[in-house]
Amino acid sequence: MVLKNPFIAFEHDVYALTRQGQEELRGGGTSLSAADLELLVRADGRATVAQIAASMQALPAQAVAQACVRLARAGLLDLATNLQDDSLDFTDFFSDKPRAAPSQEELARAKAEASTGVSSLKEQGYYVCIARRRILPHLPAIGGGRSAIVVEDDPQLGALLKACLESEGFSVRLAANRNEVLSALREPPLPDIVLLDVVLPDIDGFDVLLRMRQHQALKSVAVVMVTSQATREAVLKGLARGAEGYITKPVEPATLIKAVLAVLGVQEGPRVK
Repeated sequence: MVLKNPFIAFEHDVYALTRQGQEELRGGGTSLSAADLELLVRADGRATVAQIAASMQALPAQAVAQACVRLARAGLLDLATNLQDDSLDFTDFFSDKPRAAPSQEELARAKAEASTGVSSLKEQGYYVCIARRRILPHLPAIGGGRSAIVVEDDPQLGALLKACLESEGFSVRLAANRNEVLSALREPPLPDIVLLDVVLPDIDGFDVLLRMRQHQALKSVAVVMVTSQATREAVLKGLARGAEGYITKPVEPATLIKAVLAVLGVQEGPRVK
C-alpha cells in the first residue's frame, strides 16, 4: 500500500491525531493557539478538511488544510490512512511486567486526598478527585461525540452507567471481564474516559488502572473508579495509581455526570427534559 504524503493537503483528506497529538490534547499545558487546539479536537479520523472548515466557520478550507500540514509537520496530525494499528497495540496489555511503584510525590498527594476523601465519602456518599483537568472546552467531534468505556460486571449497573453517559453525548463501550476489557481497548477510538470497577470476575480494577498508566497509548486517558470499596486504603490505592476520580456505589446519575464532566474539564450545560 502506498501512503499519501501528509504534507500535501486537500479538502477531501481526513486527518487524525497521532500519539503525540493525543498527548498534546490530554496534557496539562500547551503552546498551541486556540484555533490549532480546536482543529486537533475536530480531526477525529472521520471528518474531511472541508467538513472541519465548515464546522469551524472562521477559517476557509484552504486555511484549514494549511494548518493540517503545519500540525502534521509538528507530528501532531497525520492522514488517517497513514496511521497504523500498532499505535493501539494491546497484545501484551495483561502480560506479566514490572509494576511501577507510585512516586513519593504521588503517594503524598494521594494520602492527603484519601484522608479528606473518606470523610467526604461518609458525609456525601461520593468523592471525586480532579487531578488532570483538561484545558479545552467541550467540542463535539464531527461524526460523533466523546467516547467512554464502562468496566462493570453488574449488567444492571453497567446499563445505568452507559445510559448516563449516552445522555451527555458519549459513545459507550461496555466490558465486564478481562477479555472484554481488552476488546474494548482495541476498538477505536481511544476513550476520553474509563469508568472502572475494582472487583471484577477475573481481573482486579486497580491492576487494570496501573497497566493503563504504563501503556503508551492509554497513560493519559482519564479514569474514574466506580466501586463499593470506600475505605481510606482503597481510595489511596486508586489515587496513587493515577485515577482522576473515585466514586462509591450506589451511584447517583447526577453525581456521576458531574464527576465525569469535571474530570474532563467540561462545563455542565442545561439538562434536557
